[in-house]
Amino acid sequence: MSTWPIGVFASIDAGLGVHLEVAQELGVPTIQVHAPHAGTRNPKAAADFLSRCSKAGITITAVFGGFEGESYADIATTAKTVGLVPEETRAARVKEMKEISDFTKLLNCDTVALHIGFVPHDTNSASYKDLIATTRDLLDHVAANGQKLHLETGQESAEHLLHFIADVQRPNLYINFDPANMILYGTGEPIDALKKVGKYVRSIHCKDAKWAAPDVRGTAWGQEVPLGDGDVGMETYLRTLKDIGYTGPLTIEREIPQDRERQKADIGHAVNLLTTLRKRILGT
Repeated sequence: MSTWPIGVFASIDAGLGVHLEVAQELGVPTIQVHAPHAGTRNPKAAADFLSRCSKAGITITAVFGGFEGESYADIATTAKTVGLVPEETRAARVKEMKEISDFTKLLNCDTVALHIGFVPHDTNSASYKDLIATTRDLLDHVAANGQKLHLETGQESAEHLLHFIADVQRPNLYINFDPANMILYGTGEPIDALKKVGKYVRSIHCKDAKWAAPDVRGTAWGQEVPLGDGDVGMETYLRTLKDIGYTGPLTIEREIPQDRERQKADIGHAVNLLTTLRKRILGT
């Protein structure tokens, strides 16, 4: 695969990502996919989707887990409901992530990913220590399937994420870097964060956002906007990716599933922007 193939976040059934047909129309060669619901995580569904991808000339580069009961209504709700952090759902969700890992293997893909949630800041707490043990257990299952696990950025500062990865002590734990999420959550300037975590970055999102007002940053959402219209600085972002040695897909994510036509148009614009920037930076 060439350096920086363009991709898009897609879904097998319902979900935040675009449908495969949209990815095909856009002419992108790679996709990350949102894992389907439990009832359709079976060998037949995997074979059918793989066949469709093959006919479209599309490679699956990562499968993202998500869970019933997650809500991104506001930052406080996100902290309570998302990922493996909420204690009341932790055991069930890690079981589901193992099933998603098994399904990912059926898709011939070596990468699973997720938002782990807001990692507790008290590293001596029982919740933090159990999260470490739970994450290790998941990573060992993922490793047995020949896979890596990528944590998506946003809910932690770069420093806190690095501390967590160091505490987990597993060689197959990496990062899916999303610069817009750093802005949306108010957790850090994205280019600076990328430089700090660069050695762990194995997949990325191309997404853009504007900061919330300074007095509510970190407690109120920033605003997601079309690629190039926000505060990330796409050319600087790509040049920094080059500096850290990242050569993988540039996966576009545009989270407005309620407006599919605009979503498709914005992603089409993003494909054009990234194609231009890639040529300017890489000469290809």
